[in-house]
Amino acid sequence: MTLEELKPEIKLIVTQENLSTDKRLLKICKILEANIDYYNWVGFYFKNGDKDELKLSSYVGEPTNHTIIPFGKGICGQVALSNQNFVVSDVNTQDNYIACSITVKAEIVIPIFVNGENVGQIDIDSNTLNPFTEVDERFLEFVCKQVAKINDITYQF
Repeated sequence: MTLEELKPEIKLIVTQENLSTDKRLLKICKILEANIDYYNWVGFYFKNGDKDELKLSSYVGEPTNHTIIPFGKGICGQVALSNQNFVVSDVNTQDNYIACSITVKAEIVIPIFVNGENVGQIDIDSNTLNPFTEVDERFLEFVCKQVAKINDITYQF
């Protein structure tokens, strides 16, 4: 499936109110990882209550020890502060990178906004150098806008 062909699938998952938020997020992770060959780890992090840290939610890929990430630390922590997309074509060029696996070569993190507030993010690791394009950024922004529509997304974490 192309990124465009995945959009209706993402919309459908988000509207499945009979599923918990966690299950919907996991379905999104699975569909992205299964259909985009350079998406090797796909997960969601959300602000952990009133703390200045992110908490790992649903994900697919290798297990990670990074279930809590302080704001400012790593790519995810930087996005929590900057409210901006962050595309890293080669993780070895980043001083403030948290290595989850030695196989990871690149990362993209896109924030999720609800009512103008950065509540979380989608984080994707790739085992390929420089795989992410502007098309990935726009697609993942779409995914994040859809995720933001889940009614209780900000109350889960």
